[in-house]
Formats: sequence, C-alpha cells, structure tokens
Amino acid sequence: MVSESALHTVLGALRASHDRILDELVEFAAIPSVSTDPAHATDMIAAAEWVASKLSAAGPIAVRIMPTPGNPVVYGEWMGAPGQLTVLIYGHYDVQPPDPLEKWTSAPFTPTVRDGRLYARGVSDDKGPMLIPIKVAEAFFAHGGTLPVNVKFMFEGEEEIGSEHLEAFIAAHTELLAADFVLSADGAMWRINEPSLTVASRGLAGLECTLTAAGKDLHSGRHGGGVANPLHAMARLIASLHDDAGRIAVPRFYDTVRALSAEERAAIAALPFDEQAYLEQVGAPETFGEPGYTTLERQWTRPTIEVNGMWGGYEGPGQKTVIPSEAHAKITCRLVPDQDPEEVVALVTAHLEAHVPAGTTLTVRAADHGARPAHIEGHHFALKAADAALHAVYGVHPLVVRMGGTVPISELFQKHMGLDTVFFSFSTADEDYHAPNEFFRVHRLHEGLEAWARIWHILGAIPRGGHAS
Repeated sequence: MVSESALHTVLGALRASHDRILDELVEFAAIPSVSTDPAHATDMIAAAEWVASKLSAAGPIAVRIMPTPGNPVVYGEWMGAPGQLTVLIYGHYDVQPPDPLEKWTSAPFTPTVRDGRLYARGVSDDKGPMLIPIKVAEAFFAHGGTLPVNVKFMFEGEEEIGSEHLEAFIAAHTELLAADFVLSADGAMWRINEPSLTVASRGLAGLECTLTAAGKDLHSGRHGGGVANPLHAMARLIASLHDDAGRIAVPRFYDTVRALSAEERAAIAALPFDEQAYLEQVGAPETFGEPGYTTLERQWTRPTIEVNGMWGGYEGPGQKTVIPSEAHAKITCRLVPDQDPEEVVALVTAHLEAHVPAGTTLTVRAADHGARPAHIEGHHFALKAADAALHAVYGVHPLVVRMGGTVPISELFQKHMGLDTVFFSFSTADEDYHAPNEFFRVHRLHEGLEAWARIWHILGAIPRGGHAS
C-alpha cells in the first residue's frame, strides 16, 4: 500500500509536470489517427507506437502492440502489488474524421491552446483522458517505485468505428485481461460545473437503406411526373418511422423496453437541469421527443431512432435538373434495457419493407456492429472509490447520471469476463467531440491527474478479495 505522504509527493510531482504533460498531449493530438479512413492507416500505426512508447517510458510496465484484423491494441501490465486489486484501464487512440474542415477555427491536427482550452480532433475523445493514467503511473514509479494497485492497460484503435474487432480480442485474451474491474478513460462527464459518475449507457443498432427507381439518373423535364423520385420516396419512408408527436411508430419496437420505476424517475428529476440553458448550448429552439417523458429521461432511458444522413442526386453548386436513380439513408437506434440490437434491426427493417413507396425498390443493410445497453450497480466498490476520489478533488460528491451515448466496452467486458466498468473520464459533454472545434479544457487535464492518483490510492487500501461488488 502506498502511504498518504507518498501520495502527496506524487500529487506534487504531477502539479509540477503540468506543462510537460500538456506538451505531450499536443504531440499525441497532432497524430491524425482517423480509424474510419484507410488513408490514415500509417497514422494509426504511428499513434499505437506513440502510446506504447509512453507506456514503456512510464516505468517497469510490460508493453506490447498486439495485432487484430484491424488496428492494433496497445497492451501493458504491471503486476507488482501482490494481494492488491488489479485494475484494467481502457481507452482508445483513434479519432473521428475532422470534416467539415472549413468550420474549424484552427487546423484539427495542429493542436492549439486558446482561452484555457486545447483545440484538436480527438483531444477530448479520447486522447486527453487516456493519457492521464499513463502519466499518473509515471509519477508513482518516479516517486516511490511502485503503484498502489496492479494495473493492466488496454488501448484500442477502433472505438470510433464501433470497436469492430474488440469483442474477438477480449474473448481470445480473457486470461491476459483478467482483473477486478475496468476503469475507463473514455466516457465523458455530464457537465463542466459538477463532477459526475455514469452508471448506465444506451446500446446501439444501425442500418443503411437504399431506394432505387429508374436504372439511371433522368432528365427531370423529360421524365418528371412519369417515374418515382427516390429522394421524395426516402423522405416519406423516413417520416414513417415516427408519429407526429415524436413516438417511434415501428410495431413492437417498445415491447422489451424496461419501464422506469418511480424511484428512478424521481432521482433523474432531482438532478440540476436547466432546460433553457441546454437549448441555448445546443442552439435549438425547443425540445422534442417521445411524449410523456422529460428531456433527460428521453436522452438517457428511452430508445430512439435517428437519421444520421440522407443523400442522393446532385449535391454540387448550382442546379442539375435530374431525377436521381437512388437515394440513401443511414439510421441508428439507441437502445435501453432489455433491447437486443439484432432484434431491433429486424423490427426496423420489417417496418421499412412494409412502407416502401410505390415505384421504388428497397435494399437494407445492417451495420457491422451493435451494442447492448449497460449499467453498474450504485453500491459497487469501485464506484464508491471513484466517488471518494472526485470528492477529494472537487469538494463535493459527484452527481450520479446516465449516458445517452454508447461505449461498447462495458457490455463486452461484462459479457465475456463478468467485469463491471467505471467510467472515469475528464472530458465533458460540451467539448464538441465528433464536431468541428473539439477541445479539452486544460484544467480538466490537471484535475484528472489528481483524481486518477487518488482513486488508485483509495483502491490500494482494498485488499484483493476484500471487496464486494
């Protein structure tokens, strides 16, 4: 066990290293590790090698880059605390595409500090948060030569494309990854003005549909009024997924949805949420969604069907008077207990097939990945440790919240290894990840370093087998 005085030495060392660690984050964020674009394949390797080098430099951590059919996993472990807990630390080094480039104030892969924020693609999701535990390990090793707990690091390169090969990797390496729980550097906090802990996340299912009519694009004057326009038809087809009030109109879609208890609804209602401030933040005139539920209930505990993109025909400057031969749409569904991704895709597909507009032909393709919703019990020992660490940093206990988004790892670790996941990220939901001008607050980097040191120290007081989850 690391002593209290040793912890304070580590915390002092981390404070003294703030500028150096920020410089390293700038270096990391400059690597354009865009996993969805094959043009960045060499950048993905460069990012994995960068992470591996930082892990190796942090201390006596056994590090290796492990291949997958896609991007590699960077793995490291230090098991030098016999009798202590083993913590599996998760993060991802891949990032979203930066498009649209013209909406960035500074270049997405030229990290730039403005007004206490570091702007770069991937700096909040997830490069800043995942660098934190590496640097905390470095500080412990440099100022005491040991860690309070055993640690295993697993950083993947495919989270932004659905962690396509992660499930097979976990299933094939359950012995290597064996731990007491997962501590995730991914998964943002709810808001900047209150620390929070996330106890549930929604699942994900996706599909892409195509409507075709004529065998080629047609002159809209010569053929207009004679054949179906797939774009018009797609608009009607997509509109059929919801009723006018916003409730999903797909038959049986809600059949397995678990109802909220009165206690759960009361707990959500008690959270400090200013709807008008939320609308101003996102730039929307009013809220909209399934009737009978509050905004937070709809975002956290109710399923959705969202259209992520629709396209077809001419999209260049000026006009081109054609009736396109095809129209396309990408759809994703956020899922709640006890919905199954494959069952949801089948239900949505059946609905689309039953509503194909006249004169068109429908093709539906399910997305390559899906994820079930996940949750952790509020009395879990590691969640209590996270609460204590955040209380020490911020002076208040964190809010207990849920996540509208999807982090597939929590379900995968539970499914294959029986491990619960505690999200311990220091990005926040307003930092424009997946959008232009993504940023990470510099002070959150500093707070995260302290909190990770404190949670390891707290966990170090819990002997292996001396906890109950």
